[in-house]
Amino acid sequence: MDIRFEEAAALKEKPQGPLGFGKIYTDYMYVAEYDKNKGGWWDQAIVPFGPIEMSPASMVLHYAQETFEGLKAYRTKDGTIQLFRPEMNARRFINSNERMSMPAVPEDMFVNAVRALVEKEAAWVPSGEGESLYIRPYMFATEEGVGVHPSAKYKFIIIASPSGAYYASGVNPVKIWVEDEYIRAAPGGTGFTKCGGNYAGSLKAQEKAEQAGYEQVLWLDGVNRKYVEEVGSMNVMFLIDGKVVTAPTDGTVLPGVTRNSIIHLLKDWGYEVEERHMSIDELMEAARDGKLQEAWGTGTAAVISPIGELCYKGEKHVINDFKTGDLTQKLYDTLTGIQWGELEDPYNWTQVVVEAE
Repeated sequence: MDIRFEEAAALKEKPQGPLGFGKIYTDYMYVAEYDKNKGGWWDQAIVPFGPIEMSPASMVLHYAQETFEGLKAYRTKDGTIQLFRPEMNARRFINSNERMSMPAVPEDMFVNAVRALVEKEAAWVPSGEGESLYIRPYMFATEEGVGVHPSAKYKFIIIASPSGAYYASGVNPVKIWVEDEYIRAAPGGTGFTKCGGNYAGSLKAQEKAEQAGYEQVLWLDGVNRKYVEEVGSMNVMFLIDGKVVTAPTDGTVLPGVTRNSIIHLLKDWGYEVEERHMSIDELMEAARDGKLQEAWGTGTAAVISPIGELCYKGEKHVINDFKTGDLTQKLYDTLTGIQWGELEDPYNWTQVVVEAE
């Protein structure tokens, strides 16, 4: 199925100065239509960025059938524009949609759509230090109706936003509040998906943490309020007595692309990585005993977010003197080096979209 193109009446001026994150959008967006009664996907187009017309009875507004992804395009020093593991995002999107009773966007359709939009918007991929083009694919139900059932119609859209360096002043540790009242996910739920409801439900605890003077929330499992799962909207890892421990992706934890990449790197470097359920009591004991050496969150936006302090039920522990650890920094430098083409990519993780001139 070809992707048709609609020319914009006028193009925007490219931004000058700080880009921020997710505040500026490119000239075009990708849109695809799905209709079960028309046999599935029936239209793909790159059109001018603008408002979406939809009925007040669109089912997404009533029953939240919605999923999304996030990835980036990077401009290397020689001008090449490349993606980082977009096929992983495509596969996760398929899994999210299946859980939400939404039709799959085939992997090749997803990747080709991302590539087509990035190629069209190549001039919007910034070249400053740490800057990238953030790409947001998402899908939602558009059938009109207030009866509770899976929609027969959907839109799949991709928008893009030139974004500045996540860390304007370098990679710095953050303070983490361990949440034991609210939960993010439970077995059998949607914790492994990227659906908007997961994030809406997390905001209350985030507000609570900020009121206590902490930047992010460390989530515990939804059954026992005992086992460590994610930090904020990121996967989380701990270097304890020379081993790296992280929660397994067995239904309540998002299978992060960055998480997967970091585990590959750690194992290649000879680290033992334990993907297992670790209790908050075990983590706090390791902190008390001085065995908790480093801790960090992982995700597309920040790549690595060092953790400098934990607070659980009033007990506080500073990690690595509130400094970014050597392993944390090495992971950040290596992964971003591959993404921006400054280091060799032995894993074939990057995909070139636009060759250097």
